[in-house]
Amino acid sequence: MVNAQVISSLQQGLRDKAAELGFAAIGFAPAADDPVRARRLHDWLGEGFHATMQWMKDRAEVRQGPQSMWPEAQSVISLAMSYAPDGDPLALEGDGEKARISVYAQGRDYHDVVKKAEKALARWLVAEAEKQAIEVALKVFVDTAPVMEKPLAAAAGIGWQGKHTNLLSREHGNWLFLGAIYCTLPFVPDEPHEDRCGSCTACQAACPTDAFIEPYRLDARRCLSYLTIEHKGPIPHEFREAMGNRIYGCDDCLAVCPWNKFAQAAARHRALTPREELVEPLLAELLALDDAAFRAKFSGSPVKRTGRDRFVRNCLVAAGNSGNAALLPRVEELCGDPDPVVAEAAEWAAQRLRAL
Repeated sequence: MVNAQVISSLQQGLRDKAAELGFAAIGFAPAADDPVRARRLHDWLGEGFHATMQWMKDRAEVRQGPQSMWPEAQSVISLAMSYAPDGDPLALEGDGEKARISVYAQGRDYHDVVKKAEKALARWLVAEAEKQAIEVALKVFVDTAPVMEKPLAAAAGIGWQGKHTNLLSREHGNWLFLGAIYCTLPFVPDEPHEDRCGSCTACQAACPTDAFIEPYRLDARRCLSYLTIEHKGPIPHEFREAMGNRIYGCDDCLAVCPWNKFAQAAARHRALTPREELVEPLLAELLALDDAAFRAKFSGSPVKRTGRDRFVRNCLVAAGNSGNAALLPRVEELCGDPDPVVAEAAEWAAQRLRAL
């Protein structure tokens, strides 16, 4: 058994090192599976709220808890990194010339930034444990593995899952990227964070597509973040007007949360600073992107994962909603795009712009 004093020293060292590496928060939770979390996951999947994200259902038994994935795990080191915006994420709403890219995707790909810092923290822990002749094994995760980062972060005391289903912090609002390190050391758990949403329903009311079935439950099939990023087919017609000029993700439920008044852009990790050309991008320029230009423009950005065709599909829906007749010539050119989903979106947008 590892000496409790050594564990305490390593745990405090991890807190200090995490802050040095740019994490806004760190917490510790038991790695044991939680039957309540597992049931909520399976209920959500059973309702079909995951839409076409079959990868969530395929690995549900592993996703349901840390020890379901790795029985040797004893603790979860939960980490949060701020990407708080400088201004109002809703400022471009209704702008006929500019598009809206979700705040989280305006800078470098968070997978790379968070994982790099997590790996540095893991290396520090291994080195310190070796000094104490302690064996430790670790697994590092950032959003690409079957790990429920949000409920684990809540269990580790970093914050709570709000009614919009995202993690909320009293200090950083909901502008947080999350990561987790599974570990074989028995760290002392932090107290879970209490829910502080109270009677507030701002996020529920702000959703442009009524994607919240009820507080704390989201139907991805209606969510613009899912539709603009994960969904591969045509955007369903019932949601096209509601998309407005959003072309990658949607910040509405996050942006209206009252807890964001405590979030400070100064707490944002320096590597996550938004790229100027992605803060207020021009629709006309985005519609002109071919595959090579798209890849070049979004190199190192999470936007690149959608591919040119899905991205231009989104831009065409935004063009159709823009009321900007100057976009019509380029939209009409795209009616002949070799990708049928792009061509269909262009026909829809062209009809709307011709009617102005």
